[in-house]
Amino acid sequence: MTPLREISAAAITDTVARLFMEANYGLGPDVIAALEKARDTEESPAGREVFATILENARVAGSERIPLCQDCGTAVVFLELGQDVHVTGGDLTEAVNEGVRRAYDQGFLRKSMVAQPFSARRNTGDNTPAVIHTDIVPGDRLKITVLPKGGGAENMARLGMLLPAAGRQGIIDFVVQTVDEASSKPCPPVIVGVGVGGTADKVMALAKHALVREVGAPGQDAEVAALEQDILRKINDLGIGSMGYGGGVTALAVHVETFPTHITSLPVAVNLQCHSARHRSVTL
Repeated sequence: MTPLREISAAAITDTVARLFMEANYGLGPDVIAALEKARDTEESPAGREVFATILENARVAGSERIPLCQDCGTAVVFLELGQDVHVTGGDLTEAVNEGVRRAYDQGFLRKSMVAQPFSARRNTGDNTPAVIHTDIVPGDRLKITVLPKGGGAENMARLGMLLPAAGRQGIIDFVVQTVDEASSKPCPPVIVGVGVGGTADKVMALAKHALVREVGAPGQDAEVAALEQDILRKINDLGIGSMGYGGGVTALAVHVETFPTHITSLPVAVNLQCHSARHRSVTL
């Protein structure tokens, strides 16, 4: 029998707290590189000015350790939990939520979660509960990925339960229409997470998870990578541009994740990430 590897709940809490603060204070090198490339290739003067402002904002936030955006987001957490891991000294979910509490308190991050969502809408006061997605995987490690997800971009998420006859072109049309209708609301340039397949709940999770991939890294196979590029070209032909000022760069990347689906179904989901594409990962 493979011995279990112990990871303490306290270590998970400390890690989650650190990752959420780091994510809110600084963009990853892949995001910075994509923004710099977009600035250099954008033909619109207004668009280039917006990119310069976005990059300066990132520089100041990182150097001063202050939030990149006033919306510090819903605390989304992806856990890849090795089947040979044993969490000791506490509950895994509570360990994650305690890390969120600590980050948003000690890091002076805006707390945006409200309870009783259709009535009182009282702020929970600590940005919990986190939205946690857990996958059980082989091994004795725990990978933690945090994604502070801003409300403006999240509000533009869409689910389409297409018929199989819609095919590849139907997927392209649905994603492009979603971005077009969103216009400047998700604070472009956006990263477009797309899920295809599975069920209604699975495809939405795929679209969200697609956002934590390295910006512009190609999809899981050649067919998916080609679909991503075709969608990206059509989105950037819309002319929305950075922050809606017009231009040739509305999206930095399109990331597609797929899953087998029922013979009668073609689920498609879109989840947009604003230009403040904040996420961090670590493996314990």
